[in-house]
Amino acid sequence: MHIGVCRISAHLPEATNLKEKRQIARSLTARLRNQFNVAVAEVDHNDLWQRLTIGVCCISNDTAHAHEMMSKIVSFVEEFSGDLILLDYETELITGV
Repeated sequence: MHIGVCRISAHLPEATNLKEKRQIARSLTARLRNQFNVAVAEVDHNDLWQRLTIGVCCISNDTAHAHEMMSKIVSFVEEFSGDLILLDYETELITGV
């Protein structure tokens, strides 16, 4: 079993309050869940209205597949409807679990 984990940090220039941030975060996480069938959660910067940090996790029986999924997810977030600017991301593959 192989686990792919990705932490994605983004800037939300259009968000003027936490309500707008939550709306963007809910939209992004729902799209990631639906399109990639992964676990997604907001993991940091909960009270900052122009920062969003999410964690994404997938499980696969192939290391290459897990790595490909993480790459596609980062690309998807980069292209996400212009509501956010990708600041940074970290991926990690845990193998042999």
